[in-house]
Amino acid sequence: LVAALLCCVAGIQGILDAYCQILLRIQLYGPTNFFPVTNHVARFAARSLQQRTAAQYFILLIITDGKITDLDQTRQAIVNGSKLPMSIIIVGEADFKAMDFLSSSLLKSVTG
Repeated sequence: LVAALLCCVAGIQGILDAYCQILLRIQLYGPTNFFPVTNHVARFAARSLQQRTAAQYFILLIITDGKITDLDQTRQAIVNGSKLPMSIIIVGEADFKAMDFLSSSLLKSVTG
């Protein structure tokens, strides 16, 4: 499901259009693993840094029920990608305690 929802867009209008299109085609189900897609987008962002141009910025939009099952791996992926040209936007409903934790400005890796 995740691979089918990956798309490249240009600009804010492209993000909004992709969100509206994808919203109609998804169904939330578990387990909810953010690490694979977070790591995937981070690889794209890392490659863009190697080109030494500011031409690309990556936004990962995650639509979820909030019940993440790979918190430690996702936490590490976010810390690893924190200096890359990317942002993660999480939209959803239900229990968002883990999402609040992941969005902390003081997020550290599991090992500190």
